Amino acid sequence: MRTRAGIRFVAPNLAAVGVFLLFPLGFSLYLSFHSWDLFSPMRFVGLSNFRRLSHDPLFYIALRNTALFTLFTLVPTVAISLGVAAALNRKLRGMGIFRTLAFLPLAASTVAMAVVWRFLFAADDGLVNRILDGVGLAQVPWLSDPNWALVALSIVTVWKGVPFATVILLAAMQSVPENLYEAGRIDGAGALRRFRSITVPLIRGPLSFVFVITIINSVQAFDQAYALTDGNGGPETGTFVLGIMLFENAFRFYEVGYAAALAWVMFALLLVLTLIQLWLSRREDR
Repeated sequence: MRTRAGIRFVAPNLAAVGVFLLFPLGFSLYLSFHSWDLFSPMRFVGLSNFRRLSHDPLFYIALRNTALFTLFTLVPTVAISLGVAAALNRKLRGMGIFRTLAFLPLAASTVAMAVVWRFLFAADDGLVNRILDGVGLAQVPWLSDPNWALVALSIVTVWKGVPFATVILLAAMQSVPENLYEAGRIDGAGALRRFRSITVPLIRGPLSFVFVITIINSVQAFDQAYALTDGNGGPETGTFVLGIMLFENAFRFYEVGYAAALAWVMFALLLVLTLIQLWLSRREDR
């Protein structure tokens, strides 16, 4: 009786996993070995999509841009999140208001936020360039220069990603026993030394999780890049990341099989990066 009741409780969740996770995964793998434009019948092409991908110069441009974008996003996100979490972990007056302001970007829609940042980065009358002009610095062609456009995209992604990473790290910091900090103070360790020798080692697991999640979000980035650059990866190919390439092939050129092959290459890339990160974190724990 209990077994049947348990099966009835679990069955809806299992059905949802099968319909919304396992079936799309299996179907996309099936599509990666076919040529399909959404209208004509599917045609089996074997590994042709993957071979074509290995010879596509746009794939290597997207791969390079995604690697740079991940680097530009990962380092600031982790560094800023650590600093903000450490600041929020202090028991000071008015800290509740500061915490609310720090977590506000977490509630904003990614697309809406990217559209707002697009106005902020406007060449002539954007707020960011006005501030730069006000402090005597040269204005920056944020969204018209390929190199600066990738930096602008990274800034937007960091602004959006820091609150989530801060929540994870703040929860980890609040679980560190206070007596360890007291022992450090008795031994004469300053605030920076206590942070480096006590806090960071004890939150290594959540910190590794933030690393992995930030890398995954960066490699899969699409919505903020689409909204910031009209969905074409411009200017030129400055923000042409893997997510934009996948979208263009699937829904602009209707090469669904080729896009599915790219999706599985992205999955393999993320799997390798995640396994490397987990291996490094386990090696440090020994």
